[in-house]
Amino acid sequence: MSGTRFAIPAAAIWLLVGLVLGWGMSWPLMKLALSEMPPLRFRAFAVGVGTIGLFAAAWISGARLALPRGALSRIAGVAFFNSIAWSVSMAYGLRLVDSGRAAIVVYTFPVWSIPLGAWLLGEPITRRRLAGLVLGMSGMALLLGGELHAVGRAPLGALLLLGTAASWAVGTVLMKRWAVDVPASAYTAWMSLIAFVPLLAATLLLERGPLHPFGLSAGPMFGAFYSALIAALFCQWAWLRLVRLTSAGVASLSILAVPVVGVASGMVLLGERPGASDIGALALVLASLGTVVLPSRTRRAPG
Repeated sequence: MSGTRFAIPAAAIWLLVGLVLGWGMSWPLMKLALSEMPPLRFRAFAVGVGTIGLFAAAWISGARLALPRGALSRIAGVAFFNSIAWSVSMAYGLRLVDSGRAAIVVYTFPVWSIPLGAWLLGEPITRRRLAGLVLGMSGMALLLGGELHAVGRAPLGALLLLGTAASWAVGTVLMKRWAVDVPASAYTAWMSLIAFVPLLAATLLLERGPLHPFGLSAGPMFGAFYSALIAALFCQWAWLRLVRLTSAGVASLSILAVPVVGVASGMVLLGERPGASDIGALALVLASLGTVVLPSRTRRAPG
C-alpha cells in the first residue's frame, strides 16, 4: 500500500477553496482600504466586526464560552502577538509594500516557528526543518535585498511585515506552550475580543476620524468590509472547520496557496507587477513552506 495521501472530504473542498481565495485576495483589498482609512481604525473595525461574528458562531455551535481559571491571562499573552502586534505591524507595513510582496513575507510564519519551537517547546530541528529554514531565510534575503537596492525605497515596510510574520510565529508557539482547555471557536472569539480593546483604545487616542468605513470611496470601503467579514470572520471560522474536517497536512495546503493568490490578486486588482526578486522569493518561500508544513510520505508497506 502506498504512503499517506491527501484525501479531502467533499464537505471540506469548498472550505479550502474559500479559505485560499478569501485570505489571498484580502491582501490587495486591505491595502486598498488603508489608502483612505487610518491603520489602527482599519484594524479596530475589522477585528471588532470579526469579534461579534466569532462569538455568535461559537454560541450557535454550542461551544462552551466560559473560561477556566487562569485561561484569560494565557489567551491574552497569545493575543498580544497573534492579533495586536500582528495587526499593528501589518497595517503600517502594508502601506509601504506591494500587497503581493506583503503576502509572501507574512506567510513565512511557519518557518520562523522552527527556532522558536526549539527554544520554547524543546522541539528538535530536523534536517528537513533546517532546510526549510534556510530556504525561507533565502527568500527573505532576496526580498529585503530588493528593497535596499530599489531607488527611493526604504526597507521599513518589509521589516515591519517580517515582524508581522515573527509575531504570528511567536503567538503560534505560545498557544502550544500555554495550552488551555477551551473549544477552538471560543478560544478564537476571546482572543479577538482581547485584541479589540487595546486596538480601539489606541485608535481613539492616536487617530482622528470615524470608526467605520462609511464615507470612503467605493474601493476602500469595499476593502474594509471585506477584511472584516471575509478575512477576520469567515476565514477564521473556515480555518477552524478545515482543521477539524481534515488532517493538518491538508489544512496546510491553504498556507501554501495563499501567497500565490495574494500575488496574483495584487496584479489583477491593483496593477502590481512583481519583479524577478519577487518571483524568486515566492519560489523559495513556497519550497520552504512545503518542507516545513507538509508531512513527509510514509514508507511503502512490505509486499
